Amino acid sequence: MKQVFFILLFSLCSFLITAQIPVDSTVGIKPDTTVLAKTDSNTLLLDSLRMDPVVIIKKDTVVSAAQLYYGRLQKALGKSSFLNTSGTAAGSMNQERQDAGSDLIFYFLLALLILLAFLRFFFSRYLSNLFRVFFNTSLRQSQLTDQLLQAKQPSMFFNILFFFIAGIYIYFLLLHFNWLIKKDNLIIILICSLCIATVYFLKYINMKFTGWLTGYSTAANNYLFIIFLINKILGILLIPFVIVIAFSPEYLKKPAVIVSLLMVGIMFLLRYIRSFSLLHRQIKVSRFHFFLYIAGIEILPVLLIYKGVLILLDKNL
Repeated sequence: MKQVFFILLFSLCSFLITAQIPVDSTVGIKPDTTVLAKTDSNTLLLDSLRMDPVVIIKKDTVVSAAQLYYGRLQKALGKSSFLNTSGTAAGSMNQERQDAGSDLIFYFLLALLILLAFLRFFFSRYLSNLFRVFFNTSLRQSQLTDQLLQAKQPSMFFNILFFFIAGIYIYFLLLHFNWLIKKDNLIIILICSLCIATVYFLKYINMKFTGWLTGYSTAANNYLFIIFLINKILGILLIPFVIVIAFSPEYLKKPAVIVSLLMVGIMFLLRYIRSFSLLHRQIKVSRFHFFLYIAGIEILPVLLIYKGVLILLDKNL
């Protein structure tokens, strides 16, 4: 009986006894103070050093820091000579860029440059001898001339290159002097190149036939060699001028046209001087007869073809 009573009393006491109340150290606790948390039987001393301090930033402090930063930034920008924030604002009008319409011309010139690069790579020796003969180096010119005359294939490719470059150069001259209105026309370039090729083909046939008929085949061949030698050098020298005339602004086109025309005139004059010195030694031709030949065979057909091209362009454009 005593044992049963003791068990009931122990059970009743266990329901009345409560555990220690937990204390949250982060709620309602101010930093830098010692807080006493009371329980039913013990007193818990909390150390304020174990608490995480809460940093309180006032609104006035944030505003003053922002103003200080903004002021220093404006001062640094005002001293910069590149930004010029303190100067007066100037308005600029954006103009729509007009399409020049030179896509076909660009690709055509690019194809000519690629052709020249291939010729320079595969026929480098021929190109080197070509310039050495043109500038009349210390080596024997007859030996270099024989080497150039025997190279038929590279000579043909360089002649084709000259025909295309001369055609596009004449096309840009027609545009520059307002003799042609329609731009970016590849057909006109091909027509000009075909006309140049026709002129020199007829000249070649004529000189070959004349040399065979008169018995001066060697003099005719040397004369043709000088003509096509000057043409090949002229075709290479005209490439940078054609590029400048095609894609440069107007203030660069005019000097390029003038310099290129002077260069063409000098090259043609040099061709006639060398031809006369050669023919004078071999067939004893006088200056007057040579001038008549130049006027009747060289200049007059070119002027007739030029006049015919202008008439054709006026009818079709």
